[in-house]
Amino acid sequence: MADTITLKGEVRGEFGKGVARRMRVAQQIPATIYAGGVQPVFIKLPMRETTLALRRTNALFTIEFGSDSKMAVVKDVQRNPVKRIVEHIDFYEVKAGEKIEVSVPVFVEGTPKGAAVAFVDIQELTVRADVSNLPERIVVNVEGMTDGTKVFAKDIELPEGAELDASTNGEESVVTVEVPEDASETTATPEAAAPAEADAAAATTDAAPADAA
Repeated sequence: MADTITLKGEVRGEFGKGVARRMRVAQQIPATIYAGGVQPVFIKLPMRETTLALRRTNALFTIEFGSDSKMAVVKDVQRNPVKRIVEHIDFYEVKAGEKIEVSVPVFVEGTPKGAAVAFVDIQELTVRADVSNLPERIVVNVEGMTDGTKVFAKDIELPEGAELDASTNGEESVVTVEVPEDASETTATPEAAAPAEADAAAATTDAAPADAA
């Protein structure tokens, strides 16, 4: 079993916007742990530790409250649109050995050949993986790839035990390597400018005697 992030909270029995505001003033975040077919558990968590923990994508949590604890993953995070502080968290309880679907962000590393640039066509891929080995990111190496190269979903190397969600089209392009249009224009500009500069110089030379007169 992979390491989990442990958060120590308390059960909460009061609800409403006023109660939630008082919790946030007290540096606590209201949260709910859902489980299929079971009554949700309502808790409050320490704001600082929880906010830092949320920086990890697809993290596995052990949430302790009173004499009980649950293993869970983040289902949804509500943030204040202005202050960006976390206002509420929904967790989903999971069991050891269970496989779940998660969205994993796509990143590229390496440098394509020449003036080519790598573009991420799909920002996130949905994969199915064991809760003990949930991927935080998918990295596509584009080192040395040439203009026109595409990396398809079916070619993505996933962590051991993870697989693409059945709804994902394996033929869909995840990363495209190509030379941007503006780069092509920039490359062509010096060559195009040379004849124009020569014509301008010739025109100046021809005009000189007339100016002198």
